[in-house]
Amino acid sequence: MTQPTVNVLIVDDIEHNLTALSALLARPEVRLLLARSGVEALELLLEHDVAVAVLDVNMPGMSGFELASLIRGSPRTSHVPIIFLTATSQDAIRTFQGYEAGAVDFLYKPIEPRIVQSKVGIFVQLEMQKRQLAEQLAATRQMLEANEMLMAVLSHDLRTPLSAVMVSAEYLMRASSDEKIVTVGRRIENCGRRMTRMVEQLLNLARLQGGRLPLRRTIVQLDTLCQNVLEEFAPNVAEGRLTLERSGDLSGYWDADLVAQAISNLVSNALTHGAAGTAVHLSVRGEAAGEVLVTVSNRGAIASDVVPLLFDAYSAATRAGHQGSGLGLGLHIVRLIARSHGGDVSVTSNEQDGTAFTVRLPRAGVGRNEVVSSLGR
Repeated sequence: MTQPTVNVLIVDDIEHNLTALSALLARPEVRLLLARSGVEALELLLEHDVAVAVLDVNMPGMSGFELASLIRGSPRTSHVPIIFLTATSQDAIRTFQGYEAGAVDFLYKPIEPRIVQSKVGIFVQLEMQKRQLAEQLAATRQMLEANEMLMAVLSHDLRTPLSAVMVSAEYLMRASSDEKIVTVGRRIENCGRRMTRMVEQLLNLARLQGGRLPLRRTIVQLDTLCQNVLEEFAPNVAEGRLTLERSGDLSGYWDADLVAQAISNLVSNALTHGAAGTAVHLSVRGEAAGEVLVTVSNRGAIASDVVPLLFDAYSAATRAGHQGSGLGLGLHIVRLIARSHGGDVSVTSNEQDGTAFTVRLPRAGVGRNEVVSSLGR
């Protein structure tokens, strides 16, 4: 594997100075670009990106200061660090002129070899690190795109057989009067719905983590949205196990689908993990001017050592005692959705008061029509 090279520009009108600096700065990972005038240096900069430019101040035709001003004035080279070398005596005004021209350092001849090697070496190392970070960023972006594509393919390919399973289960329940067959059909249907939720969670997780699921904000009335969410859990509402309380101004500028998914995840989690036979309470409060709070509470406490793990992806904490209930993504997705809106989610849990998850949703942007990246908040 070839080692990447970093370009270093040296500009001096005296040949033996170029030779001496070349010998001093030669390294396997460094490619030296030598220029004997300002014009020649500018030509090299048009063709090559450089990590640092070492300029002699006193050159005929175009001085080092003039060359530095031209380098700084071009968008292509304005970021290039400049080190000045001069044989004249130290002068505060001249030094100030050098820094004003864009220098990061000002060295006087005769130069100390180790100092020059060290200063140039720092910029070479920074350039190599910058390249490594760019490569890592590109690789990460490629991995996220591949992950999202995989999740999309999986979700698409799984939906078709899952739909067939659900339809078949419904047919069994309707067509048969045998209680055992009806029970089996109901079990198949429940399992199919759970698998469908898993597929949706995987796809949304890939999009949210990759910053590729945009927020489509509209004016939302949160109590109406919560009422619609509760329709998914109609049997629990009918049995009195699920209640809704609302207060204050509940309007805001949110992505209705994502917020509905977050609330649905919290309600489902409470019904699954709350104390058996006890009620789950959903409350939305809009007394504050800048935000709305959504709280889902249930009886039963979460172990203190488990609480810090609740919002981790694929957390076993949310599945303990309920094998097959999910992938442990529900609460993690709730946090991603809350944070994408500029809010967050928190939890309190103890034996006396039970467990309560609270989502804070800023009303930000009411009245505007925009699409905001999920990682841009």
